[in-house]
Amino acid sequence: MSIKQSLNTIIFGTETRAGRAFDLVLIASILTSVFILILDSVNSYHQRYTEWFYAAEWFFTILFTLEYALRLYCAEQRQHYARSFFGIVDLLAILPTYIALLFPPANYLLIIRLLRVLRIFRVLKLIRYLSDANVLMRSIAMAKRKIFIFLFSVMILITLFGSLMYFIEGPEHGFTSIPRSMYWAIVTITTVGYGDITPHTIFGQAIAAMAMLSGYAIIAVPTGILSAELISEVQRERSNKQCDQCQRHGHEADATYCKHCGASLP
Repeated sequence: MSIKQSLNTIIFGTETRAGRAFDLVLIASILTSVFILILDSVNSYHQRYTEWFYAAEWFFTILFTLEYALRLYCAEQRQHYARSFFGIVDLLAILPTYIALLFPPANYLLIIRLLRVLRIFRVLKLIRYLSDANVLMRSIAMAKRKIFIFLFSVMILITLFGSLMYFIEGPEHGFTSIPRSMYWAIVTITTVGYGDITPHTIFGQAIAAMAMLSGYAIIAVPTGILSAELISEVQRERSNKQCDQCQRHGHEADATYCKHCGASLP
């Protein structure tokens, strides 16, 4: 086996002991670099440990640059890897440091380094759960019309409550305009309740009570819509898997054997 093939087995695979060790070291490096970036955003730590943070950032940048170069070198299809989602994430994780070195005003780009944490998904092989994510995305796509109608209805309700509060409370109580009152209605209906604008009259408080009660009722609507579509999508996925032996449907998506006759599923 050539050096390139050995590197490919270690870097892109987890079947060997060396591959698992490489992934563990990579996970530790990613988490450590992200943790250092988070600490560096704290002003007191940044002023006290500036040199340490700077040295650590360059250490991890060089480390990830070397890893990226090795991935390009040993990848079976270099262009496919470079253009893939994780290939772009790997590149964006190291570019900000070099850009900030050449153009100091671009320091704000360093926040892009947080993308490094996305690389753990590849290392941990969480890509296997994409099939479940696809079921959820298909359920959302199937329910998009119902969700749109729901959001449109909520906007009408927000406009109504906002307009009423503007005419009842008025500018003297903070409701200076209808858009400002609609902001209050959104905050109230979503049960956040910042408290920066509050009604003072009896009628205004009555409208606020109605808005809050409506908010609790509204929360259940999108949950029910999405749950119904999710159940339907799971049932459709089950019904598509058929046993060649007994010709029955309704098996789990990851089932290996038929639950009716015990034969192997395709």
